[in-house]
Amino acid sequence: MNPSEFLNLKTIPARLNSEQAAWLIGCQPHNIPVLVAAKQLKPLGNVAANAVKYFYAAEVLELCKDRNWLARVTAVIQNDWARRNARYRDPAGATALPANSNN
Repeated sequence: MNPSEFLNLKTIPARLNSEQAAWLIGCQPHNIPVLVAAKQLKPLGNVAANAVKYFYAAEVLELCKDRNWLARVTAVIQNDWARRNARYRDPAGATALPANSNN
């Protein structure tokens, strides 16, 4: 299923995988683990770190209505990319930004 087919469903499934949650939030699927690590998104259950994560659709939709939460999500994603890009700029491997900044 592609994003447009999913977003045009009349009823969204109660459980979302990472890709579907990313489509609802408006980010890329590879950003979901970053949001979970920054405690901006909580997966269902108490799953192992390497397990497939599912998210409660109603909670994700409710969070998407919160402008402040969206601003924090945007900042977390931007900080993650800044941290990743800093590794390429600094040949010694030290990052210019902290690895986990909670905004």
